[in-house]
Amino acid sequence: MSYSPTRRRFLRTLGQGAAVSTLALKAPYVFAKKKVTLRVMGTHVTLQEELRQRAMRELGIHLVFAPMGSAALLQKAAADPSSFDVYEQWSDSINILWQAGAIQPIDVDRLTYWDEINNLTKTGQLTKNARVGAGDAPNKILYVQDDGQLGPQATDKVSFMPYVHNVDSFGYNTQHIAKGRAYETESWSWLLDEQNKGKVALVNAPTIGIFDAALALQGQGLMTFKDMGNMSIAEIDKLFSILLAKKRQGHFSGFWTSVPQSVDFMKTNRVHIQSMFSPGVSACRGQGIPVVYAAPKEGYRAWHGVMCLSAHTTGAVKDAAYEYMNWWLSGYPGAFIARQGYYISNPQRSQPLMSKAEWQYWYEGHEASMDLRGTDGKVSVQAGQIRNGGSYTKRFSNVAVWNTVMPNYDYSLDKWYELLNA
Repeated sequence: MSYSPTRRRFLRTLGQGAAVSTLALKAPYVFAKKKVTLRVMGTHVTLQEELRQRAMRELGIHLVFAPMGSAALLQKAAADPSSFDVYEQWSDSINILWQAGAIQPIDVDRLTYWDEINNLTKTGQLTKNARVGAGDAPNKILYVQDDGQLGPQATDKVSFMPYVHNVDSFGYNTQHIAKGRAYETESWSWLLDEQNKGKVALVNAPTIGIFDAALALQGQGLMTFKDMGNMSIAEIDKLFSILLAKKRQGHFSGFWTSVPQSVDFMKTNRVHIQSMFSPGVSACRGQGIPVVYAAPKEGYRAWHGVMCLSAHTTGAVKDAAYEYMNWWLSGYPGAFIARQGYYISNPQRSQPLMSKAEWQYWYEGHEASMDLRGTDGKVSVQAGQIRNGGSYTKRFSNVAVWNTVMPNYDYSLDKWYELLNA
C-alpha cells in the first residue's frame, strides 16, 4: 500500500498526539513527589490531633502519631527503634535511649531555631540565680561529647531537640481539700497526709513517680536524701518500705498511666489529690472540676521535653523528621501548647500568636484579664485567676529535682513494680 504525503503527515501527527497523551496519563506517576510518612511515637501530652493535622498541611508530609503511657513508650522505643522515626517524651528517657543505641545524634546546623532556644536547656537555668535542682538538668545530657557520651560541654551535635517543658507537682480538688498558699503552705507532704487516705494517686512512671513519693516523704519528715537525684540502694529500700506499708493500709487509690486516666480519676471522685501534669489540670477545669495545681514549698519536679531521631531514620524520612522538629519551634505549636500550661524553648516566636491575655497569664504570671480556653476549646482559666506559682521565671527558679534516670535505676525499677503489684 502506498502512502500519500498527506496521509504520512496525518499518521505522524496522530503518533505525536498519542505519545503526548500517554505522557500526560503517566505524568502524575512519573513526576509527582511521593508523600513521606513520618512515624512519631510519644505521649498524649503533645501527640494531639490538631497539631498533627496542622503539621501535615504546612509540611506536606503524612504523620502517624502513636501515643502511649510513658513507661510503655520508653520500653518500646529502647527495645525497637525501628518502630518509630521521631520520639517525643521527656529528658529522663535520654540516657536509656542513648545507651540502648536507639537514637542518633542531631546536627545543630539543621535546627533552624537553635540560636533562639533559651538558656534553660543550654545551661540548666533561665536566670543566673535560679535553683538548678537535683538530677539531670537538661544541659547535663544535651550535647554529644567527643567520646560519644552525653554531657554539658557544647558541641555541634545534640541528643535531642529541646521544645516543650514545665514544672510538675500535684493537683488537688478544692471541694475536698482547702486551698493552700503557693510556696508557703502547699506541700508535697499532702500526698501522704492521713486525712487524704484512700483518695491519693501517683503517676505510674518509675522515673517520675519515685520523685513525687520522695518529695512527699521528705516533706513529712520521714526521710532525708543525700542527693535525691542519685539515691543510694539503702535510700531506695527505705523509701519503698514506707510506700509499701502505706499501700497495704489502703492509702493509695491507684497509679495512673496517661493524662486522660488522671482526669478520669478526678472526674469519678476516685481521688482528691494526685500527681498531675498540666494538661490534666486544664482538662479538669474545663469540665468544671476545681483542681488547683500546687506550687509546693519544697520546690517542683521539673521536666524537659525531647525530640529525638531514631537510629534507623535515614534519607527522605530523616529530612522530614528535621522539618517536623523545626516546625515545632516555628511559633504556632508553642502558642497552642501554652494553652495547656506548657512552655516552649523559644517563646518569643510564639508570643505574637498568643493574645495579650494569654501571654500575661501563662508566661508572666499576671491575673487573667478574660476567660481563657485550653487546647480542647473549653474555658480552663476564668477571668481574675492567677496561675499558681507565678511566672515562667519564678516557677523555673524553684526546681527541687528533675525527672532523672538514676545510676540505681534498674534497682528502683524492680522496687517500683513490686509496689504496683503489692
